[in-house]
Parts: sequence; structure tokens; C-alpha cells
Amino acid sequence: MIKVKVLIIDDEEDFCMIMKSYFERKGMEVFLAFNLSDGLNSIKEKIPDILFLDNNLPDGEGWDKTMDILKENPSLKINLISAYKEKTNEYDTFSNVSVWEKPISIRKLEAAFAQ
Repeated sequence: MIKVKVLIIDDEEDFCMIMKSYFERKGMEVFLAFNLSDGLNSIKEKIPDILFLDNNLPDGEGWDKTMDILKENPSLKINLISAYKEKTNEYDTFSNVSVWEKPISIRKLEAAFAQ
């Protein structure tokens, strides 16, 4: 059985560990990156099915890379996350891009990833 792969790019390690635990309980394979550079490399190496991409990272703004990521990975489900960025309509035309505001509740995760 092939597991769904989730990549979380976020510099908040506690948030990453909570998300990792949640998705592993759902039987998914989870990878973490704590900066943009490592995260972009992980996308190429791990080829995830689902990406959680924080905006404010130590080495850049993750959301600025969204269009490049989509070009290289058109079927990747991208979840843009941030506690500091206003909600944007920029990605409304993409069915595989969602914008999430932190903190993310378990209820919202369940609604989006119920199996």
C-alpha cells in the first residue's frame, strides 16, 4: 500500500510535531523542513502529495514560491499557512491551493482530511 506523503515546511517545530503526529495517526508518511531552502529540496526529493507551506520562514517567504512549486508539481495539494499574512484571493482559481490561518484547529484538519 502506497502511503500519502505530507511535507510540512514551517520553522515552528512544535507546530510541525503536532501536525506530524496528526497525519501519522491517519497513516500518512510525514516529512518536515524548518526553512525554505530545505523545504524546496524536500519537495524535489520526497515528491509529496500534500504540502503545508508557511509564509514567514527564516530564509524567505514561502508563499512567494507557490507559483514555482505549482509549475513543477501541478497536482500537488498546497496548503498555505500563516499567522501573520492576511487572507488572499490570489489563489482562488487554483483548486489545489488553500490558505489556512494559524492556529489550525483539529476540527478544521478533520473537515479537510477526513478518511
